[in-house]
Amino acid sequence: MDTQQNTALRRALAEVPGPLPTSGVIHIAIPHTDRFTVVGNHLAQHPDLSCTAVGIAVRIQSLPQGVEVGIKALAARCREGEKRVAAALRELEAFGYLQRVRDRLPSGRVITRTVFCNQPTALLRPRCPAAPQHPTAPARAQAAPAPAPAARPEQPVPPGRPETLAAPPVPPPPPVTAHPDPLFVPLVPPPTAPKPPPRPLPRPGELTPELDRAATAFLSDLHRHAPQFTLSETDVRDLVPGVAAWLERAAHPDAIRHALTDDPPVPLKRPALLLKHRLTELLPPAPPGTQELAALARRPRITVTPFQTCDDCDRAFRSPTPGHCRDCREHHERRTEDVRTAA
Repeated sequence: MDTQQNTALRRALAEVPGPLPTSGVIHIAIPHTDRFTVVGNHLAQHPDLSCTAVGIAVRIQSLPQGVEVGIKALAARCREGEKRVAAALRELEAFGYLQRVRDRLPSGRVITRTVFCNQPTALLRPRCPAAPQHPTAPARAQAAPAPAPAARPEQPVPPGRPETLAAPPVPPPPPVTAHPDPLFVPLVPPPTAPKPPPRPLPRPGELTPELDRAATAFLSDLHRHAPQFTLSETDVRDLVPGVAAWLERAAHPDAIRHALTDDPPVPLKRPALLLKHRLTELLPPAPPGTQELAALARRPRITVTPFQTCDDCDRAFRSPTPGHCRDCREHHERRTEDVRTAA
């Protein structure tokens, strides 16, 4: 079986036109007669699309009209999971290959149609404009040929005057047509869009010698608690201002260690870069100063009157001291007044 395959391969290589390259891929192009799809190099060699997105695009392009191409349907057809299929569809949508269009049916129901274009750049080219017609002339199915200009009789040239040649007629300039609006406009920025610059590493208000020594000792001792965070001397000097900013904000070293080293990515390739990111993004707020605390102490407090239970009717009422509710007090007052009146 191996000999037959090698013989067939040698025969196919012998039929390849031209000399074979000494390195790189060798193409054996056998023409397709059925079940094939034409794919442009702009998609197959797209510099910004991932190989998963290119493969999903080829799979969608090979399917007939009306086949479901949602995330779950493609994940059932392919070996990639739903997350990778969804990311590939977002890439194709960013570069105009895939569009989701909302359409209203005659029944009034709104549906979402998935449109795939095998060459999105061709949609941006201007269409051939129709032949302009005169506004006053009636529209005709076939334009009549223009009449030939009548020949002018030759005029005799007076003696002594040089003969002049008539200038050829200048054709009218072509009509200026505006470029049509593109049918597909990417709704999300492409992955190659410029990203905002990263935030700088926080720094303390004043890097005192005490803060510098404490931050240096913290970073140098970090590998004993988390061995994957072994830093070089240059990394320690670069990260000292960030740790000093945390210490200046009254953060406990154990809390800083847990915030910086808990749940690291696996594998951790650049620990210093991860520490710089967490020192910047997880910086705690500055503690309130003496002025803020004094203003908080001078703020008037709101006293809330507690609930009490009436001794007679067990009704709940607000009062600083226990006793009777308002109705029971009024009832006792009326009874006392009646007793006095009767006496």
